[in-house]
Amino acid sequence: MDRKAEPVTGRQLQDVESAVSKRDFDRVTSSIDAMPSGQVVELLERLSVRDRALVYRMLPKDRASVVFERLDAPLQKELVVGLQDEDVAAIFAGLTPDDRARLVDELPATVATRLLRDLPDDERELTSVVLGYPERSIGRRMNPECVTTHPHLTAGESLQRIRHGLQRAETIYTIPVTDDSRKLVGVVGLRQVMGADPETPVAELMSEADSATATEPAEEAARRCAGLRLLAMPVVDHEDRLVGILTVDDALDILENAESEDQARISGSEPLRRPYLSTPVRTLVQARVVWLLVLAIGATLTVQVLEVFESTLEQMVVLSVFIPLLIGTGGNTGNQAATSITRALALGDVRPRDVAKVALRELRVGVSLGLLLGAAGFVIAGIIYGASIGAVIGLTLAAICTLAATVGGLMPLIARAIKVDPAVFSNPFITTFVDATGLVVYFFIARAILGLG
Repeated sequence: MDRKAEPVTGRQLQDVESAVSKRDFDRVTSSIDAMPSGQVVELLERLSVRDRALVYRMLPKDRASVVFERLDAPLQKELVVGLQDEDVAAIFAGLTPDDRARLVDELPATVATRLLRDLPDDERELTSVVLGYPERSIGRRMNPECVTTHPHLTAGESLQRIRHGLQRAETIYTIPVTDDSRKLVGVVGLRQVMGADPETPVAELMSEADSATATEPAEEAARRCAGLRLLAMPVVDHEDRLVGILTVDDALDILENAESEDQARISGSEPLRRPYLSTPVRTLVQARVVWLLVLAIGATLTVQVLEVFESTLEQMVVLSVFIPLLIGTGGNTGNQAATSITRALALGDVRPRDVAKVALRELRVGVSLGLLLGAAGFVIAGIIYGASIGAVIGLTLAAICTLAATVGGLMPLIARAIKVDPAVFSNPFITTFVDATGLVVYFFIARAILGLG
């Protein structure tokens, strides 16, 4: 059994990395032998592709399999490319069908085909079942190997089935109950089976099953599994036949990846899908440059607005001092609203049909924020630049906050309605829209209050 993993200290990492760079293999071997598997994973994530393969080869076979399963799929792919064919075949055969499917998605087609061909027939068939579902569906992340029982069996007979399936099942704590045609009729916990009289029928022990359909989005099923605090959730086809099981650790892994994707896209970048230090600089550039170009193109609208109101700025140059403040406040307000609604969508708190309720709530929030910030802007700008300038800044902040919060709250709902990732669609649009329209509002208010032409 693996020792409890402690965070790897900076000194430990430096010592092992130094030993690797000096090719002091005895020291590397002794260091990783003393590390729990979790620490070895953290170490491998920090090494270069070449050094990672070198250190991995020093692991005993049983630990190598455990470590390989914990690595992100892109790192698994690099190891597969760097290892000998016989090592790769053994590792691949030792993975669960869902983990194999994730790795296959990363590998070149020729390598994946060869690895699948070399699997035993039963393992190849199970893996093919998982690969047959859409890429982002829960069927692609379930494990088709699970222990089941039947309503007419007794607790004692069910325990025998559980013992028989210990080696192949990913979990035995939640046991799906199926009828003779493999339709899911309920679930029973291992504790209930062990605690019951051996002659008690499973029908008296089982409870209603919360299940997922194999073709539904993986994130939705995983969030439901985590929200219901389930150790495992049965996965069924459209005829309610059991096809696999989703364990809570896989559900949490799906949610962690989804959260990472959302956070990356909200900040205007593509998700890395691998640890930062193991990510090539070229990949970091590719992940960021597209969104920077999109935002740069969107910023040309702001330039166009400034050109239109150039004469207004020439008459009152002090107005240009507040432009960064106003568009920055508008962008931040819109992004706050968009982030809140994107999160609420992910949790199922709101749906596209709630657009009117969301619009009204964000309008009220925007007005409240606008009045607070506008009052502060009026006082501060009024003291420094006079009451008329203070009034312009105060009213503009009130208007921009109201507009930005409303638009920011609506964009994720519109994105979900048109089948676009809310995190991708919302922030670039909000930044462009609020910058341009905020300046238009600003200059119209300034013209009205200051009497400019």
